[in-house]
Amino acid sequence: MNKQGAQAENLAAKFLQHQGLKLLQQNYRCRFGEIDLILQDGDALVFAEVRLRSRGDFGGAAASINAAKQAKLVRAAQHYLATLAHIPPCRFDAVLLQASDGSSIEWVRDAFGG
Repeated sequence: MNKQGAQAENLAAKFLQHQGLKLLQQNYRCRFGEIDLILQDGDALVFAEVRLRSRGDFGGAAASINAAKQAKLVRAAQHYLATLAHIPPCRFDAVLLQASDGSSIEWVRDAFGG
């Protein structure tokens, strides 16, 4: 991961913790892919994808989480859930940053819908 990407993930983690979520794991990796942040939000387990885009071309940060990326995230989340004794309610969130300084952060809860 590049320096800006790591910085963006750290900013997103701090932002979400400030919103009351508890960080459980950062950069969870398995053979199916990587999950940037895994957090607890009340009873729910949150798998968060962090995206940094300094330009709005091609739809910006949100558009970069396409169907293929979503499928990889779901498979990685299923791998993580298989390690738990109890499977809590889950959701996928996106944290979108337009600058690596954290001046513009958008938190999209349940970013994949349903």
